[in-house]
Amino acid sequence: MESSGSPETAARCEPGHLRRISKALRTSIALARHGPPGSPCLPRGGALSVSPAKIKDTPTTAPQAQAATPAKRRFSLDRLVILDADGTTVDAFAAIADTFSHHGMQLGELAKFQKRRHLFKYLGGVKEIPNNLRKQLGKQQRKALIETLTQVYREEARLFPGIAELVQALIAAPRVRVGMVTRNITHQPVETLRSLFKRHGIDTGELDFVIHVPLRREKTEHFRATREHFEISPAWSYVCGDERKDFRAAIGAGMHPFMVSYGFEDHRHLMEKAGVPEELISDTPQELAARLLHALDLDA
Repeated sequence: MESSGSPETAARCEPGHLRRISKALRTSIALARHGPPGSPCLPRGGALSVSPAKIKDTPTTAPQAQAATPAKRRFSLDRLVILDADGTTVDAFAAIADTFSHHGMQLGELAKFQKRRHLFKYLGGVKEIPNNLRKQLGKQQRKALIETLTQVYREEARLFPGIAELVQALIAAPRVRVGMVTRNITHQPVETLRSLFKRHGIDTGELDFVIHVPLRREKTEHFRATREHFEISPAWSYVCGDERKDFRAAIGAGMHPFMVSYGFEDHRHLMEKAGVPEELISDTPQELAARLLHALDLDA
């Protein structure tokens, strides 16, 4: 039987040619859906999905090889606790008040002291300022005041109730880096704290650090430098302080603040003047210890 079409039409209808056309169509459809052979499969949403079976045969520079390589861990598994010394762990108001009393001056009551700002804290209230100014104006008087303060800190100053036990628990805890930061103006302040804590059964040499921050420097840079030195995640870094500067420095360094209202600033001032959330404020040393130990999972 003769073909009714032309020779070209007959050639196109041969079975072999039809198979080649069919294969070409299937290949075109596959390329449209999945890309070239061996490439990652793109789901409808467009997100890259890598087949694990293909990763081992892929060059190390390929995207799927990078996805399969675990990211290098940036942080240690330790946690960090920075304790402010003056007003948070040490009853600094009592030490300063005793020092002033030795020199015939008065600071006034703690509640009033907490409401004053900066220099006026140490000049006293309205009734105390005139006499205190006369006592502090001379260079020799200021020198004598600092010498007395150093002696009081080293020989008489006390830790707040429960703080010694808290510090000992932190020192003994596994994977906890703990230390102190101080601004006190005593002679050799690190040695001053060593003497003070020794009277309470604590060897400051067992702390991971004791840092004296000059009054002209911000605590933020010291907090951040300490955290980075120990390679600790901001999420596992805590600062315990009693002033708005401690709160702002902790936030600025990417750390979690634990604030107390029994030190240099009271509860209302921390909330209204510094914007500290009430939930972050502990009104007693015992409350601070309970919150911190709970955060570190050490309260069991």
